[in-house]
Order: sequence, then structure tokens, then C-alpha cells
Amino acid sequence: MVSILFKWLMIGGLISGSPKTTVHPIFVSVTEIEHNIKEKTLEISCKIFTDDFEKTLRQAYKTPVDLLQPKDKNAMNKLVTDYVQKHLQIKIDGKNIALQFIGYEQQEEGIVSFYQAADINPFKKMEITDNILFEYKKEQMSILHVTVSGKRQSTKLVNPEDKTSFVF
Repeated sequence: MVSILFKWLMIGGLISGSPKTTVHPIFVSVTEIEHNIKEKTLEISCKIFTDDFEKTLRQAYKTPVDLLQPKDKNAMNKLVTDYVQKHLQIKIDGKNIALQFIGYEQQEEGIVSFYQAADINPFKKMEITDNILFEYKKEQMSILHVTVSGKRQSTKLVNPEDKTSFVF
């Protein structure tokens, strides 16, 4: 699903962009959260268009950013994790969850960063604050997919709306 969405966005960008630049028609991030009951973890991935993410990181941290061919991968890891953890907060049954950064990779035209939260027992309610890149573009939106016990729920947050909750 995420891959299909990014392909559609990129086709639109290639058609509307000039030959030297790729401009995508909308500004979106996609966050997938899955509760692994057996391992008692939350497995989280955030996909963000590379160009938008790099521009946002440059503005936020006042430093050169190259996520695709970094001179210092550890420095880029630090920027990615710091930014996402400031802009993606998760509460389980009212309790803040700490996200552990696993890493990031390029997938198609986006950067996907991976996180995990440990000791997550079955729960009833998940509250999410997601304002990834909201300071970059007023048109930014976040698509969230949450899977718990095989049941998937999804929603869309459109800037400035940045909070949602799921009940299981």
C-alpha cells in the first residue's frame, strides 16, 4: 500500500515537474505501526519523501544533510532519530512510549526510518501525535496505519491537525 502510494505520487511529480527537477504534487508522510504481541513490541516505520525530509532537517538543525550518500552515517542517524522522535509521539493507555531507533534506508523516492518500543502488552487505546514536516509545508499530511491483533485501522492527519487515537 505504502509503495503504491509513493509510486502514484512520483508519477504525478514526474509529469508536473521540469526535466531537471522532480516535484511531487502533495506532501505526505506514511507511518506504519504494528503491535507484535508475541515479542511484546511496537514496530514502527516512517516513510518521508527524501527531498522534503532533507530540506526540513537542514532548516531544523542548521547543518548540511545528505541522507542518501552521507559522509557521516552516525550524524545522519542522529538527525533522523531526533527529528522523528520530536514529531511522532505515541501513548498506550495514557502512558508515553519510548521509541528506540533501529535505522533508516532509502526506498524508492523516500527515506524509511525504523523504530521499536519494548514491553508493550495488549492494550485498549493508542494516542498518536504526528506532525512530521508540518513546519515545512502547510499542505503536509500524515497517513497512519495501525495494526493490532491482525486488525488494521488507518487515518489521515492534515496540517495543522496532528492528533488522533485508535481504540482496539
